[in-house]
Amino acid sequence: MFIKGQPLQKRDTENILIIQLGDIGDVVWVTPTLWAVKEKYPDAKVSILVWEGFGTLLAEDPSLHKIFEVRRYKGSFFKKAIEQIRFIRGLRKEHFDLVFDLRAGDRGAIMAYITGAPVRVSMFYCEVPFWRNMLFTHVVDPPVPTKKTLGAAEQSLRIVRELGIDTENTVPKLWVSENVKEQVHKLLDGEGLFGINQRWITLNPFSRWQYKEWSHDKWVQVIDWIWDRHGFPAVIVGSHEEKNKAFELVKKCRGRVFNLAGQTTLSELAGVLALSFLHIGVDSAAPHIAAAVGTPTITIYGPSDWRDWAPPGDDHRVVTPDDDCAPCHQKGCDSTGWSRCLHNLETDKVQRAIQEMMDILTPR
Repeated sequence: MFIKGQPLQKRDTENILIIQLGDIGDVVWVTPTLWAVKEKYPDAKVSILVWEGFGTLLAEDPSLHKIFEVRRYKGSFFKKAIEQIRFIRGLRKEHFDLVFDLRAGDRGAIMAYITGAPVRVSMFYCEVPFWRNMLFTHVVDPPVPTKKTLGAAEQSLRIVRELGIDTENTVPKLWVSENVKEQVHKLLDGEGLFGINQRWITLNPFSRWQYKEWSHDKWVQVIDWIWDRHGFPAVIVGSHEEKNKAFELVKKCRGRVFNLAGQTTLSELAGVLALSFLHIGVDSAAPHIAAAVGTPTITIYGPSDWRDWAPPGDDHRVVTPDDDCAPCHQKGCDSTGWSRCLHNLETDKVQRAIQEMMDILTPR
């Protein structure tokens, strides 16, 4: 339903911008929407605007023309203002015909407006500043789904669907360039991984949000168990900020484990995950990327609802707590940033999920 504007009439649309200023997982899950727009306008140039650093994940997507990144400029106020104006001028020179903002934030709405595009589309949100809807020519209010749709692709698709744009392919996919594959091979070879076993697993024990994390001591038990039972080395992935935590975790392990936290760019992380036999982790960016590059995943969920975010398909498993309160959609128990449900989740439940996946992936 249109809250503002009318359904688009058939018109020449040559240049389209999609704004997705969400987290890394949101960028992964937006890919079906990119393809849907390209299917609807096969001759148009489709570009995307994301936060700085996230664009490398989409660099090889064949549906995209250009990738723009909102940067966090450094220096004096004057210098940052000059850089921001230069960026805005660059966007306006693209002469976009149609712009979609897929989030409720102010920044995306402002960016959509300053592009000068004659058609600017967003979803109707109740709890936003009154002026936000004024920045768009079209505001849509999609119908409430009658049944739960697994995965997060629907969050973006339901917006563009109101304009007659849709796709049957709702499973995210990322492409890894040959150059990145070569860099990753050098990195892993330098770590000595290939001399131990050609098959190995990746783990992301860390999350931007601590309430999503599982006990690090339990991760140590899992890493040692995988090495003892299956002979698979583990590769820990994570951000530069998580490097020290990974170092402390690795020190406690008996099994073979490598610490790549902080050693990869986002595109290189995708390359590492693409080579991994299996990825195991908590609800964070890595499982989304792993699934999108074709690697089976096992993801531990606590307060967040796995049905909203877990990768779909038989190659992907979730492990959830037994506590009746989960998922509670809260940021930890009593706003403490700590989740009792994940504290209560025992190691053997995660190990059973891994064993079930191993039985499928390595049949005798």
